[in-house]
Amino acid sequence: MAVAIDLSGKTALVTGSTQGIGMAIAAGLAAAGARVGVNGRSNRGVARALETIRVDVPDADLVAVPADVTTDDGVAAALGILPAVDILVNNLGIFGAQPALEIDDSEWRRYFEVNVLTAIRLTRSYLPGMIDAGWGRVQYIASDSAVVIPAEMIHYGVSKTALLGVSRGFAKEAAGTGVTVNSIIAGPTHTGGVEDFVYQLVDKDLAWEDAQRQFMKDHRPQSLLERLIEPREIANMVTYLASPLASATTGAAVRVDGGYVDAILP
Repeated sequence: MAVAIDLSGKTALVTGSTQGIGMAIAAGLAAAGARVGVNGRSNRGVARALETIRVDVPDADLVAVPADVTTDDGVAAALGILPAVDILVNNLGIFGAQPALEIDDSEWRRYFEVNVLTAIRLTRSYLPGMIDAGWGRVQYIASDSAVVIPAEMIHYGVSKTALLGVSRGFAKEAAGTGVTVNSIIAGPTHTGGVEDFVYQLVDKDLAWEDAQRQFMKDHRPQSLLERLIEPREIANMVTYLASPLASATTGAAVRVDGGYVDAILP
């Protein structure tokens, strides 16, 4: 029996979806038939993302959601454009390398505000409508850094650990309602931002393929893939979890991390 994912009639919002993993998720949901809100801070960035997605998904039903959802005003703007959604993907996040003892309080607060509180605020805004409707999907894009905290960015890792708790807690809030809440433990993924990050840690004169292999060997040796994951590979899992096919999966931390050697994960 063929497996078909059909999200026709569903509306989704993907935060931080003008590039990288977020854009791939938006494209994946649109390809499955969903109406997708594409979010970014600027009108120009959102417009560019809509054009890019439509190259691969010509009939995509996309909604521009230019709003800085890390702020109360930005969330209000997003709600003004999409008052209700069936699928919320909390993808927006920041990351970067910094020695642990040099991360000051303001930087810790910034990572918590952007990576954790933004997702909480949006869940609080959209989850009640899903519960009332008796169907919905909330997802958080976490990271393998949540469970294998990287020495070079513990503030990022801790913020992603927090998302696992947030996801599990809201899953309990939505228990028995037809709404599922899950997190995705994404492994190191090949995006423009990650390329910049890799070159912070390896020789900048290396060609990209060599730099990627060196990074995985030195900094992510636990990966069984031994390569960076492509954004579409994360998007495939998100699209499945957003579908009716995943109706029995909730409160879970689902791994798309490339596999781990001798690691304890959910």
